[in-house]
Amino acid sequence: MNKVLFKGTGVALITPFTESGNVDYEALGNLVNHVLKGGVDFLVALGTTAETPTLSNKEKQEILSAVVNYCNGAVPVVCGMGGNNTDELITQLKEFDLRGVDAILSVAPYYNRPSQEGMYQHFKAVAAATNKPIILYNVPARTGSNLLPATVLRLAADCKNIIAIKEASGNIPQCMELLQNKPDGFTVLSGDDNLVIAQVALGMEGVISVAANCFTKEMTEVMNLCFVNKFDKARKAHYKLMPGIDLLFAEGNPAGVKSVLNHMGICKNVLRLPLVPVSMNTSDKIAAVMKGL
Repeated sequence: MNKVLFKGTGVALITPFTESGNVDYEALGNLVNHVLKGGVDFLVALGTTAETPTLSNKEKQEILSAVVNYCNGAVPVVCGMGGNNTDELITQLKEFDLRGVDAILSVAPYYNRPSQEGMYQHFKAVAAATNKPIILYNVPARTGSNLLPATVLRLAADCKNIIAIKEASGNIPQCMELLQNKPDGFTVLSGDDNLVIAQVALGMEGVISVAANCFTKEMTEVMNLCFVNKFDKARKAHYKLMPGIDLLFAEGNPAGVKSVLNHMGICKNVLRLPLVPVSMNTSDKIAAVMKGL
């Protein structure tokens, strides 16, 4: 697998639902078409933004197959598969139909808060269970555990198919430590839409973006400007986009994204409990920002 496939702008796709709460596959197709037209470099299905904790295994498989089919080889497809039960995750990796999937995005184990050695052993076992490239995902604010650079570097050295990380700690010194010491060919991707300019300037090679679901052209423009060292223009574009990015997360993810996509006519503003749509106040602010964009 050519690692360059996982650079640039990736998008963590939401899962659209109908008014009755079922997966809306027509809207999912519209969303995939929208982000492909917006210029994204790869798709991520079944990430955190997809409300995966509320999806059955049958729904996950059907959503993944639909994304692969809608994409039709236009860009690589990454599948989110993570958990805090290592044996169960390994079973899923063996049982899931991963045809058309170019890599696995696997989040650090959440809630049970393993030690660094525990996370190392977890990901080592996961890597041994599949021949797919693996992108680690560190997001301490959600998981309650922080996958430290030393552990990431150890995994990169010991597991040939661990080829990248989505780093969403928001900790710039930690990012710098990882970037400074990573081996050649190991890709570090941003998981923070509001920090991408600084992180690309430090050496990150792309982003897995929530905002790219809705602000697709704007996010890809920011990233592409950064990659050709036009940071002055990138800053202007990013600062214009920042109020919208902030509103996406004001009442939780993906509630803000679905509000924007509903305003755009791409999907219904429906989430599965325990998530709920954003308040009318935030919805009005989103509408105002969209007019400005």
